Amino acid sequence: MPSEIHIIGIGGLPEVKAGDNLGDLIIKAAADQKTLIQSGDVLVVTQKVVSKAEGRIVDLSEVEPSPLAIQIASEHQRDPRHTEVVLRESKRIVRMDRGVIIAETRHGFRCANAGVDASNVEGQETVALLPLDPDASAKAIMTRVQEILGAEIGVIISDTFGRPWREGAANVAIGVAGLNPLLDYRGQVDPFGYPLRTTTIAVADELASAAELVMGKLDQVPVALIKGYPYPRGDTGIGALIRPAERDLFR
Repeated sequence: MPSEIHIIGIGGLPEVKAGDNLGDLIIKAAADQKTLIQSGDVLVVTQKVVSKAEGRIVDLSEVEPSPLAIQIASEHQRDPRHTEVVLRESKRIVRMDRGVIIAETRHGFRCANAGVDASNVEGQETVALLPLDPDASAKAIMTRVQEILGAEIGVIISDTFGRPWREGAANVAIGVAGLNPLLDYRGQVDPFGYPLRTTTIAVADELASAAELVMGKLDQVPVALIKGYPYPRGDTGIGALIRPAERDLFR
């Protein structure tokens, strides 16, 4: 019989504030809607609520743009304060064109605006930054769930990234705990006897993307619970998904 997985959105969380314990909020919201969190499940949590809980919110009215930010903003019709925040969060600017800044973050992610985002943040002049250590954020949630419920789970922190050569954005993993983000088939043999030499599947990204289908961008469902997927256990962290510079043809 073909395998199957179930993805359940967890809503009902209050507006998350700096200092909130996300693990506690998720456990309560799941219990309120009678969703049981069990060992072997995977929780996918949006970056935005993690950033709010960790105080990674910036008030643009308090940002003094640098001359470089003012220059870039004037050339690309951007808010210079927002541009300044992007520059501060960037390790390297990959490309700027048509008002879009593609940057490499200190985590090693290559994404638009270094992950700085104004959507789903309260206030007209506030932006959210990526968590400082998304793996640690995922581990804190995982540990709290195990402490309270006794359930051994995997946790993924997700965000929405664009993709080279394809329209539309997709959710990807930016932090993981309790699971290996890659499923390595190398060395195995396919049904026709062909040995697999390069096949490695980014299961954390696939789970994050699947979870977005029950979250939505406007539905205020910041957490999803995935049941039935036999994920590879491990603690390699998100770094396993980041392609080294010497192998990155898009760098």
